[in-house]
Amino acid sequence: MTVKLSSSILANLPAKVAGPKYDRAALKAGIVHFGVGNFHRSHQAVYLDDLFNSGAGHDWAIVGAGVFAGEKVGRGKLEEQDWLTTVVEQDSGHMSARVTGVMIDFLMPGDAEAIIEQLADPAIRIVSLTITEGGYFIDPASGLFNPAHSDIVADAQPGAVPKTVFGIILAGLVRRRDDGIVPFTVMSCDNIPHNGHVTSDGVIGLARLIDEDLADWIGQNVAFPNGMVDRITPATTDRERGILANEFGLEDNWPVFCEPFRQWVLEDHFTDGRPPLEKVGVQFVRDVAPYELMKIRILNGGHATIAYPAGLMDIHFVHEAMQEPLVRGFLAKLEHDEIIPTVPPVPDTKLEDYYELIESRFSNPKIGDTIRRLCLDGSNRQPKFIIPTIADRLKAGKSITGLALESALWCRYCFGTTDSGAVIEPNDPSWDRLQTTAKAAKDAPAAWLAMEDIYGDVGRSAPFAEAFARALELLWANGARATLTQYLAGKL
Repeated sequence: MTVKLSSSILANLPAKVAGPKYDRAALKAGIVHFGVGNFHRSHQAVYLDDLFNSGAGHDWAIVGAGVFAGEKVGRGKLEEQDWLTTVVEQDSGHMSARVTGVMIDFLMPGDAEAIIEQLADPAIRIVSLTITEGGYFIDPASGLFNPAHSDIVADAQPGAVPKTVFGIILAGLVRRRDDGIVPFTVMSCDNIPHNGHVTSDGVIGLARLIDEDLADWIGQNVAFPNGMVDRITPATTDRERGILANEFGLEDNWPVFCEPFRQWVLEDHFTDGRPPLEKVGVQFVRDVAPYELMKIRILNGGHATIAYPAGLMDIHFVHEAMQEPLVRGFLAKLEHDEIIPTVPPVPDTKLEDYYELIESRFSNPKIGDTIRRLCLDGSNRQPKFIIPTIADRLKAGKSITGLALESALWCRYCFGTTDSGAVIEPNDPSWDRLQTTAKAAKDAPAAWLAMEDIYGDVGRSAPFAEAFARALELLWANGARATLTQYLAGKL
């Protein structure tokens, strides 16, 4: 016997499911959030749910927003259940379910006029974002905002109805400036280095194409705090919906399954106040950079490290990859030999303890995180999570053997077949280009490193090019298994 999630059953949820302890009808909107996906609902929304359950912050409820037509599907699923989400935490010895109710509306994705109207409301004091790495219009090689992107150029035209997140945010700020309302804070919750600075560059960069004075006003009056966010949250499939129904007796159109661990480190820099999230575990710091670099290099770089060899070995789940000694060994050796040595000290943190925590989290058998998800979007992720580490190692004159192998594994994956010959379906916004280049690189490895927008100076390094070519040749000659064996034996 199951019940369908809606506001009408909150007082009578199944026995093992926790529900909001606050009156949702009394909540008031304080945040507009772009990108209502799984990570947002397992992270920012859960912290706010904890805060609301404590009796505080009830004027910081979330209104969802989005710019893409595809987001209407998720909106429809949530609308059917009154914007509620079931969050299930799982590890080997623990599984719990809770219903969160912090979102009180979700504007129609792409309805710029309605979203701008909401942004102009003085009650909205924070605009937050989880729009993924590819949504910031960053040139991969330089790491800088690209004002020549066609979508940005279109939003900068006189009288244009904005289509990008930055265009809509900018229009909301203009309305507030014109109406004499304090501007909202723009808070990125995306997993990119210096996410506040990157967001600032995007909004101000677009403004500069339109009006220099407007750009200067934003620079002087709008806060863009940097933050580090962390919680492993896979995509939702029928598997997760089935577990929720069978184990907890609850039907949810779009539940979120995640690990118990979560972390949010945030600079305390806001234009018009903020919720007291320190009460529920958010770390407010003056400088988030050390935490951010640690996480991006050790965790996200670690994900990239295990993703591509596991993909080539036809391994489906992340925890299964960690059960494969070659993959687990590759992760440990590369982290300790080449990645962790590039991470500066982090306050109150031992990097070895952090790595052991990461290894444990990757091994969680209950999450159901897939290797395919980790392999997704390498063209945006590699320049953020791996290539800067290579650059630092080269600058220091240190070995890059393992990092070159990681890059070669990515190239081999993008060829589009596993070592067994199984077809790898397109798994990157630039898949056609990557696959064409990977095919060329089979006989001419330099073709891969010639992707200037991805590799930049690293691709022109002779030591890296030599190590990459050797690794790629071995992968083609012997396969991922034999090549990892050779690397772990110190013979690559």
